[in-house]
Amino acid sequence: MVAFTEEHQAFRKTVRAVVEREIDPYVDAWERDGRMPTHELFAKLGELGFLGLEYDPAYGGGGADHLFSVVLAEEIGRADAAGVGMAIAVQTDMATASLHRFGTEELKQTYLAPAIRGEMVTAIAVTEPDAGSDVAGLKTRAVRDGDHWVIHGSKLYITNGVEADWLCLLARTSDEGGARGISQIVVPTDTPGVGVSRKLDKLGNRCSDTAELAFDGARVPIANTIGREGRGFQQQMAQFQNERMVACYGRVGACERALDRTAAYLRTREAFGGPLIRNQYLTYQLAELYARLDMCRHYNYACAEAYMRGEDTSRFATIAKLAIGRLCEDVARTCLQYHGGLGYMEETWTARFLRDMRITSIGGGADEVMLQVIAKMHGM
Repeated sequence: MVAFTEEHQAFRKTVRAVVEREIDPYVDAWERDGRMPTHELFAKLGELGFLGLEYDPAYGGGGADHLFSVVLAEEIGRADAAGVGMAIAVQTDMATASLHRFGTEELKQTYLAPAIRGEMVTAIAVTEPDAGSDVAGLKTRAVRDGDHWVIHGSKLYITNGVEADWLCLLARTSDEGGARGISQIVVPTDTPGVGVSRKLDKLGNRCSDTAELAFDGARVPIANTIGREGRGFQQQMAQFQNERMVACYGRVGACERALDRTAAYLRTREAFGGPLIRNQYLTYQLAELYARLDMCRHYNYACAEAYMRGEDTSRFATIAKLAIGRLCEDVARTCLQYHGGLGYMEETWTARFLRDMRITSIGGGADEVMLQVIAKMHGM
């Protein structure tokens, strides 16, 4: 059993209070607008130290253990709109992890520290129109011209792409094929030649902005390269593990709250001479989902413990993402079904929850890719 201390539990109460005060009262408006005041919200979260929990205090990080990140993700996952957690996770674990681990001192001071303070919004620019799960197939190119990269190409489905002040861009920097010759580069979005082609209209997670980006001769210094030139693919694969882990932590919080809300509704909904909670079929179905949720939660905790021991968590993260993605769909479908016609209405939380959870089995590596990875781990 993972050892959460009194300090972790106090932090959990703090995060939950922030969600209830700074997020939930506003998400309906943010969802209608298709955006949220990301800079304003992140400034508040940065002031509280939420955006760099495990990062080096030299750059404003908290120097905390990984369990604080588990707690943060679980509690943010309980918010009334999953798009908020997605935007935050991009900032904390998807766009900054490589920079913290491999970046130069100058890059960290210029881009990481302001991101931890919430003064800059970040995005991870990997996916392209023809390269999603197949990251090695990306075509965006950065060509060396003196002491600058000149970047041409496009990126698609970029979370925080409209609001971002800088991107962690994955681009091809040599003519080597496949995973070779790819680098990670910090690209400020105010660089001439960098633009938002369009803001995308999504099925769910609507308050989290998602963009298509274009790069037309954008020039950034070679010094903006994160880590070793040509090692970007490997660095990005490591960063993906952080992404999958934090996503799984957050979805456990989301599913737990959804099941609790549904059980509470069944206690008050009268039908056939009594509350629906007396229907054994309904309670058994919820009980099974609670059981699966508990299995996923403790699998997450085993992953977190392995991560803190410095072990490779690729297997943990891959299996967790597959299992939790499927759990999310089952929980969302069941919760909506048990609310009946009311659950099908947009005024009820179940409709948004169903739409928001669908991305879990797609983003950060589709279920089919997770299965492919697991198969390879077993020599198939």
